Amino acid sequence: MQLIFWNIGLAIIYFLVEAFSSQAIGRINYWLLLSSAPSDLLFKPWTLLTYAFFHGGVLHLIFNLIMLNFAARLFLTFFTQKQFFGLYILAAIFSGLIFVLTYFLFKNVGVLIGASGAIMAILIASATYAPLYQLRLLLIGNVKLWHIAAVFLILDLIQMPASNMGGHIAHLGGAFFGFLFIKLLQKGTDLSLFVTRIINFFVNIFKKKKGTPFKKVHKNPVQPQPKTAGRIVVKDKTQQQIDEILDKISQSGYDSLTKDEKEFLFRAGK
Repeated sequence: MQLIFWNIGLAIIYFLVEAFSSQAIGRINYWLLLSSAPSDLLFKPWTLLTYAFFHGGVLHLIFNLIMLNFAARLFLTFFTQKQFFGLYILAAIFSGLIFVLTYFLFKNVGVLIGASGAIMAILIASATYAPLYQLRLLLIGNVKLWHIAAVFLILDLIQMPASNMGGHIAHLGGAFFGFLFIKLLQKGTDLSLFVTRIINFFVNIFKKKKGTPFKKVHKNPVQPQPKTAGRIVVKDKTQQQIDEILDKISQSGYDSLTKDEKEFLFRAGK
């Protein structure tokens, strides 16, 4: 729904500018739509994506939004929203590259607009994953999903030589990418992770970091230890030796003292 709202909002702006200012719409076409000239792509690489968010007319917009809603609901039956958005973005880029490459090889000149390639990728991806998934269509009855996908592919192939060659090339490019996306996913490679990681990178850059509250730490002042005089240390040692000698006398008698202990006891008693 967010993609639908973005497409509607940008389309309304585009149509209003086109109605009131031919000069302004020319600038928008130059800076945001995808040109078939490789030199323009090198100078404006963002057009590989921006072209997919604009449409060439009201009918073009309505048809694409109906298809987007239909294909997205099918895809989200089997996969996640992140995979859906990743496939949509990557398919739009891939379809644009196929358009530029094909027009360059055939020496054609044109401009690509619309999300048809990305939407086709969503539809074909769903059909590739669950081709036998049955749908009940009004006035038709039950049909398999691969039948619907095949009809759209055949229509693109038939209409390509007649008109809008660039658009149909983009459709087929998107279809191929949707098929490739599912095949790689079944082998364990999820291409949508590339888009998710880029989005997370920019989100983390602009995300406001929560500041930790300031905590004032109170420390008890350390009381300075008084310096001990040399004579007090000597007195403590002397008292300890005296106590040891007195213990020896009480146990073994005065005669058990050595000569040095007797002299020490004599000097301490002065």
